[in-house]
Amino acid sequence: MKDEDTIAAPATPPGRGGIGILRVSGPDAVEVTEKVIRPTKRPFPPRHATLADFLDPQDGRVLDKVLVTYFRRPHSYTGEDVVEISCHGSPVILGYLLQCCVAAGARVAEPGEFTLRAFLNGRMDLSQAEAVRDLIESQTLYQARVAALQLGGSLAARLKPCRQSLLELMAVLEAGIDFGEDDVPVMDWEDIQRKLDAVHKDLAILAESYRFGRIVREGLALALVGRPNVGKSSVFNRLLNMERAIVTPIPGTTRDLISETASLGGLPVRLLDTAGIRTPQDEVEKIGIERTHQAIADADLRLLVLDASEEWHSQDSELLRQTAGLGRMVIVANKTDLPVRIARAAINEAVESIHSEAFAETPIVYASAKTGEGFVELKERIMAALTPSHAGTAEGEWLTNARHQQIIHRSLEAVQRAKHATQQRLPHEMILLDLYEALRRLSELTGETNVENILDVIFSKFCIGK
Repeated sequence: MKDEDTIAAPATPPGRGGIGILRVSGPDAVEVTEKVIRPTKRPFPPRHATLADFLDPQDGRVLDKVLVTYFRRPHSYTGEDVVEISCHGSPVILGYLLQCCVAAGARVAEPGEFTLRAFLNGRMDLSQAEAVRDLIESQTLYQARVAALQLGGSLAARLKPCRQSLLELMAVLEAGIDFGEDDVPVMDWEDIQRKLDAVHKDLAILAESYRFGRIVREGLALALVGRPNVGKSSVFNRLLNMERAIVTPIPGTTRDLISETASLGGLPVRLLDTAGIRTPQDEVEKIGIERTHQAIADADLRLLVLDASEEWHSQDSELLRQTAGLGRMVIVANKTDLPVRIARAAINEAVESIHSEAFAETPIVYASAKTGEGFVELKERIMAALTPSHAGTAEGEWLTNARHQQIIHRSLEAVQRAKHATQQRLPHEMILLDLYEALRRLSELTGETNVENILDVIFSKFCIGK
């Protein structure tokens, strides 16, 4: 990517629509634009929409009426001269407009190149640039809010106290080394340890936030499991608020995995309605049950559906044993609109007999998929089980990116080594090596250090035009 080039690309998604926008950025953005359109005003007034004609270069005929908005550097998205041409949302017109801009001296932008230039020109740090992609790809309003906060620099602000503490400690240790003969006071070992403990604790809280931040960014999977005819599909439909799965009183109606995504608590949750687990009656049902077992193993949470109108069944006990050790679970006793025959004590006794830490304090909810009774509580229990505690970190400051988590872990390791060196009373030069490493890792997160080797990886995942 050559930042001295002028680049162009559609900034609106492919397809037909009321409007299509072509973005041009670079030193010759205005010159390129003037070669393909005829404006009513010259020069373009910055930050004002100007009516213009899009001319066919071959015969000079007007192809479309367009609006041109000019953003003068450095007050633009990329920090360069940027022109945005708004035309009618015809793929033919937009495609030909791009072709004309390329003929006039621009080149087609690479994926993410506009945002890359914004980063290189200091308009945003690397964590903010990555938040742009998260905002575009958000599936729920909650995801969009978190991404918008990170786009506003919340993660960099969260790291600022840690960086400042490291810098202050490093300055003191450096002074002690450089001016030891001039009676410059050196920090006590206990004070060094105390400052390192504070930084380590803060970074550890941030690293732990990835457990929830990953869920915010990627969503999660919830598998409904149970023996045939307990109402899994009805529970599935009630959680979706739509009739997605076929519901009949015939056991074994669902013979394959059915998957749909719903928003629970603002998080995208992929619901998996599985085949009822029993001895298969034919080859098709056998394959469906095999897929069920795989889905149960891969899910973030399992929802064990029981029939509340029947007593505890031996097949329910078998399902508990099969899912022991796979992870968290919520038990829902369905069909409470019928006379309830399954006792909570019997469910608790069966759960306790498994002796698995994963089943400790397993929530039990009585509900009716037919009437909706108990589903408010069920959703609350699902979210409580899926989202671990994140009280130590404010919204928007969670680590939602695996790259960020790896960086924080490496910084934590360097701080831990510095703590160990302090406990061993090693020379300050040795401690400083680890502190410089910790600080360098934190700088990688925002892109303040040499990160050319990862830029292509990050921005290649962007869409064209952003």
